[in-house]
Amino acid sequence: MRVSAKADYAVRAAIELAAGHDSGPIKGEQVADAQNIPLRFLENILGDLRHHGLIESRRGAEGGYWLSRPPEEITIGEVMRAAEGPLADVRGERPDELEYAGAAEPLREVWVALRNNVRGILDNVTLADVIADRIPSGVKELGKKPDLRAY
Repeated sequence: MRVSAKADYAVRAAIELAAGHDSGPIKGEQVADAQNIPLRFLENILGDLRHHGLIESRRGAEGGYWLSRPPEEITIGEVMRAAEGPLADVRGERPDELEYAGAAEPLREVWVALRNNVRGILDNVTLADVIADRIPSGVKELGKKPDLRAY
């Protein structure tokens, strides 16, 4: 699975907003500076997150961005879907809707399993988990394993 710059930036921006959740609106420039994200790119990402109901915004001197729900209720998976769409698809199709013929027929099950594993991680880690370094133990264990097979 490849995580795009857009998805990475979206998650980091959401985490930055979550970290300041109790401080009121946070300016886009502040998020961009804190996470080293190009401001123009970030503004588009914040628009996507707002469109999907994950953040809210207000213009003006007292304006900025804030999470629409508590950080405990927003998962990394939700943020990534808002930025990029489905977490795992094949040629733009849902894995469970694929049909293969002949010897490749069982491949559908592999793609469905991949999607379920990705969801199992990203939909079970909240923004609050990351901020508090409370990554669920199963995820933390997987994160400690080195990739012994270079792609």
